[in-house]
Amino acid sequence: MALQLETNRLFLRFFELFDAKMVQELAGDEEVARTTLAIPHPYPDEAAEKWIETVRQSSEKGDSYAFAMIKKEDGALLGNMSMGVFQKHNRAELAYWVGKPYWGQGYATEAARRIVQFGFEDLELNRISAAAMTKNPGSYKVMIKIGMKLEGTFPQHVLKAGSFEDLVFYGIVRSDYFNYT
Repeated sequence: MALQLETNRLFLRFFELFDAKMVQELAGDEEVARTTLAIPHPYPDEAAEKWIETVRQSSEKGDSYAFAMIKKEDGALLGNMSMGVFQKHNRAELAYWVGKPYWGQGYATEAARRIVQFGFEDLELNRISAAAMTKNPGSYKVMIKIGMKLEGTFPQHVLKAGSFEDLVFYGIVRSDYFNYT
């Protein structure tokens, strides 16, 4: 299945094996890994290739959609914008990371807005949620900018690098999305 979405500055396409080196380089940055729930540090060799194959299979089944964020201007891979789909409940969870050289430039907001549109308009989901560590305001500011509402804070919800971290949860339902856009 070849699916590509587009924004003003980005192409959002499925990951290919040739992306693995850049995924490892960008996601493997200690500051990126420190503020994400699932990215390890150090990033193991061959982990990117395994991850890409896993997410491609999940996309084919409709269980999740992991998009490489590609800068139109120069073809650079900037990060990942994913949506894990829970088909039984007609909902999804948004997750993303952006390589440190591209922080603070609005790419995550632009890509997240387009993925949420895909979720509600193409997949006809009823709800999309996202979570971030409280120490990562850049991440939850993206959630606010795309119309998600704060749903709660879960103290010491995850163990990351030996420390328990608080998570904030945001979400948006279909009716609010269509009223927001």
